[in-house]
Amino acid sequence: MSYTSVVCIKQVPDTAKVTGKAMKEDGTINRAALPAIFNPEDTNALEAALSVKERFGGKVIAITMGLPAAQAILREALYRGVDEVYLVTDRKAAGSDTLATSYILSKAVERFSPDLVFCGRQAIDGDTAQTGPQIAEKLGMPAVTYLESIDFKDGRALVQRDIGTGVETDLVELPALFTVTEKFGELRPADVRLVMKYKNYEPNTLSCDDIACDASRCGFAGSPTSVNKIESVVLAGKGFKSIEPKIDAIEALVKELRDEHTIG
Repeated sequence: MSYTSVVCIKQVPDTAKVTGKAMKEDGTINRAALPAIFNPEDTNALEAALSVKERFGGKVIAITMGLPAAQAILREALYRGVDEVYLVTDRKAAGSDTLATSYILSKAVERFSPDLVFCGRQAIDGDTAQTGPQIAEKLGMPAVTYLESIDFKDGRALVQRDIGTGVETDLVELPALFTVTEKFGELRPADVRLVMKYKNYEPNTLSCDDIACDASRCGFAGSPTSVNKIESVVLAGKGFKSIEPKIDAIEALVKELRDEHTIG
């Protein structure tokens, strides 16, 4: 049996290079002030989708939502063997938080009636890990988070997922959505032949109207979340303090740390 997979990927600002200009006055990220990269865990989600195609057949469709510059990661997906790519781009989507983003992406995903939907666990520009499960909720699909491996049994997905203290094995009805971490495996290298074929490829674009979105649920209108401030916090060591391994010395250190509000 072959499977149709949709993988949701995202171009994100490189948060390792955050500066004081990283935020606009309206509380959104100033993407022009930061270099753009392929969200790391979305590369793992892409590898999961491609591995299913490689082992069981079918096709992989990649979707991203963003500015036209996000075409770059769609081409990266094509270089690895993705069959179709779509860019959801629309002024109505500007300023979308996870609630609005998941709504828009769910409308895009449902166009393709996939058996499997893959997302990275979280994006480094928000670190909420909300979008994947919210897409599943809106599509009425079971959501499996922290995916480590996937197989199939009697038309259902047989998966292993990281639960922190070990690995859980689940048998999941399809269609289903999976969020993926680096534990699934690194994204395969680009195929040179596909690079040559798609290096100038212009992905298909979809507007909010194309995917029948309700405008009141998109962008700022559909986003209850607001960001007040973005800071770059750098932790730097300032030497160390040596204490004797005695109860009174440890108690004195704990008191000092509490007085400085280092610990609660």
